[in-house]
Amino acid sequence: MQTIQAQVKNTPWLEQLIRKGSSPALQNVLNNPEEYRYQIIYTKIDRDKNNEPKFINYYLNVDRGRYFNPASMVKMPVAFAALEKLNGLAAPVDKYTTMLTDSSFTKQTSVTKDETAANGLPSIDHYIKKIFLVSDNDAYNRLYEFVGQKQLHESLWKKGYKDIRILRRFYTDMTLEENRHTNQIRFIKEGKNIFTRPPAYSDIVFDFTKKVFIGKGHLNKKDTLVNEPMDFTTHNNAPLEDLQKIMQSVLFPASVPVKNRFRLNSDDYKTLRKYMSMLPSESVRPKYDTAEYFDSYAKFFFFRDGKQNIPQHIRSFNKTGWSYGFLTDVCYVVDVKNHVEFMLSGNIYVNKDGILNDNKYEYEEIGFPFFREVGEKIYQYEIGRKRKYKPRLDEWKIDYD
Repeated sequence: MQTIQAQVKNTPWLEQLIRKGSSPALQNVLNNPEEYRYQIIYTKIDRDKNNEPKFINYYLNVDRGRYFNPASMVKMPVAFAALEKLNGLAAPVDKYTTMLTDSSFTKQTSVTKDETAANGLPSIDHYIKKIFLVSDNDAYNRLYEFVGQKQLHESLWKKGYKDIRILRRFYTDMTLEENRHTNQIRFIKEGKNIFTRPPAYSDIVFDFTKKVFIGKGHLNKKDTLVNEPMDFTTHNNAPLEDLQKIMQSVLFPASVPVKNRFRLNSDDYKTLRKYMSMLPSESVRPKYDTAEYFDSYAKFFFFRDGKQNIPQHIRSFNKTGWSYGFLTDVCYVVDVKNHVEFMLSGNIYVNKDGILNDNKYEYEEIGFPFFREVGEKIYQYEIGRKRKYKPRLDEWKIDYD
């Protein structure tokens, strides 16, 4: 199972495992890596007699130089960075403290209430919950504004994630310059202002020398077809390997070097585990319309294809992203009934006509079935493989009430 070290990382054994008995649809994707731009990282976890985990990564077509649009995947490191920043403040605030957002620059908007919260007020904790349950865009924007673009990158780059670039809120009409400016933030307790984070500006320098163009055409902001590839040079960027390691650093902090970790406390880890695996139907605040936000809405591996019900004994601790024909899922899967655990990360690009920004992508026809079948193959392998020590997974049994 030796991995061939090259610019593109491939483990022949993993490809053989996924190809064996695969459907014609999956074979077609695997046979066309340039068209579908897929990448897969399977992380095998073995426990020792003390239940300490060891992680081994296997790769298929993984290339950190091959651009994919991370879309909502960037919400994950921003959520972690928000908690880290909060823990570093010299103020009596925590993630449950009311956080108000002011408008401090062009096109910025303010937030003074959140009707989906139990007390009707916004907080970092509630924003993080909405990010992981349904990938809420506004929640991400507010945490991006709290952390600030400069501090966000200084934190991620210092941890070794130097290829990650998160330049923008999810507002389509904000310029790169406007996204450098972040709002004034106020924390309130019992009606009193206890801490103010003034407006911030990021003077950080980004390297845009590597140009990234995708597709053969795209719709511009006026929905007019432009017969030229879409320019992603200044868009967000996050290599799949970095996203996998970031998730591992939070779910299994002791498994990565200290320099790669976020500075979180025990309650942060507990909260993140809960929200990363919680299903929309299990949430009371916010209360989601499960016809729109069905339980597998943000669970691609195994579940999203066909809107399947998720067995209670299986949980996916994950984050997904989808935009411009790109689909991504990074997850840690636990089956407490069958004593199975593994990490699985993947992405794919599905855009047959080559036109971007037209909302005509083959998510349902090709994308979600790809994740379901790959996930099922890895799961079945895990069910059947012998382990020297059976993992004890009680810590992953979480009360969602």
